[in-house]
Amino acid sequence: MTERKQDDAGNEEEHGLALKTRPATKKPSLYRVLLLNDDYTPMEFVVEVLVRIFRKSPEDAATIMLHVHQNGVGMCGVYTYEVAETKVAQVMDAARRAQHPLQCTMEKE
Repeated sequence: MTERKQDDAGNEEEHGLALKTRPATKKPSLYRVLLLNDDYTPMEFVVEVLVRIFRKSPEDAATIMLHVHQNGVGMCGVYTYEVAETKVAQVMDAARRAQHPLQCTMEKE
């Protein structure tokens, strides 16, 4: 967009506006964090992990735990890559420290 004006001497000057285009930003990919069922990890530990790491209410945690127990796998939440990766690492670390074989994975949504 340009604007034409005359200066004091009658000469025509051109003044332009610098328009900066913003690059289109993409939404980040999202990842599902999944808990896998096993026959050894106590249900109470799974509920504790869901409450502490995923900030679920005790009622929601119990529902997810039962879903994992009955179906073999259950979703804990959907997060950006870095957050999902961190939560998986926190679950695996907590399970290892408690000497439980609980497994947690992530997959692209």
